[in-house]
Amino acid sequence: MAQRFELHMLSATVLALFGKAGLTPEAAQAVTQVLLEADLIGHATHGLALVPWYLEAARSGAMRLAGAPEVVSDRGACVVWNGHRLPGAWLASQAVALAIERARTYGTVTLVIRDCGHVGALAAYMSRATERGMLLLMASSTPSVAGVAPFGGRKAVFTPNPIAAGIPTDGDPILLDISASITTLNRARQLAREGRSFPAEWVLDRDGNTSADPAVVVDQGGSLLPVGGLDHGHKGYSLALLVEALTQGLSGFGRADEPSGTSVSLFVQVMDPSAFGGSTAFTRQTTHLAAACRDTPPLPGVEKVRVPGDRAAQARQSALERGLPLDDVILKGLQPWLDRYEMAMPAPLEVKTQL
Repeated sequence: MAQRFELHMLSATVLALFGKAGLTPEAAQAVTQVLLEADLIGHATHGLALVPWYLEAARSGAMRLAGAPEVVSDRGACVVWNGHRLPGAWLASQAVALAIERARTYGTVTLVIRDCGHVGALAAYMSRATERGMLLLMASSTPSVAGVAPFGGRKAVFTPNPIAAGIPTDGDPILLDISASITTLNRARQLAREGRSFPAEWVLDRDGNTSADPAVVVDQGGSLLPVGGLDHGHKGYSLALLVEALTQGLSGFGRADEPSGTSVSLFVQVMDPSAFGGSTAFTRQTTHLAAACRDTPPLPGVEKVRVPGDRAAQARQSALERGLPLDDVILKGLQPWLDRYEMAMPAPLEVKTQL
């Protein structure tokens, strides 16, 4: 069961929690914004459900609370930072902002961060570029963690390695956010805590047998299947290799260095269409393409064909109008930290019923 909360009140509460945990005001604001945006667009596994994990990382020292990224290399359009385990959402927000600013000069700007904290849902950053008419690509990997086996193997090597894109149109942007694995480690942990199973056999146990039990991955040495599963998993496997090259390869730091803890590698690239065929020409093409997809006759049993990002736009609008829904599991996870800092959740919004 979910309760709905007014967005500004909820944001103020989460921001205060991070402040009490020791994050700088800028970092607390960035992390709060990214987690809330994930919930707004329907990425609940990467939204406020992660607040307790972030707070514990701050308390334990796993996430560095103060400092600045180290500039490893800067050629104007090509930049590498060492994040030194600083809050990933803060680093990623700065990286996207810098890439957008410089893309007006260079057309295309790529910034890669090594050894940073968890960055959250990549889709949560896309509107920062699309609202300015720019195309944003992001990808991330965690070289300190392994949860996905390469196609044909049964030992985990990769993380889900998401890759995302924000593509501006004349209307809502096209938003892509896909992983190299069928599902994510966060989803596996969430289902395991709730005693639930995957809807299908999306994981392998340590002996290579398929299973729908998330605990197989969480604490039994199993692995997530790559996108495509047992039949076409070479596609997800290939995507994972690409993401690792873009993130760890370009940053110069990754699995070969055997990092421990939570060490994320992030790839950010912004392209300004005005430096290519022109912004108007670009959105003319993307708008036409999106419309062509939406106008395609649906299959039997399918209400309508959607474009990636349509559901996110609908979820966001609903949350802005009616309040952000949070289920009981998320609220229970927040409560011990609220108690620790002698705080309280804002009152949920009253549910209006129609007679």
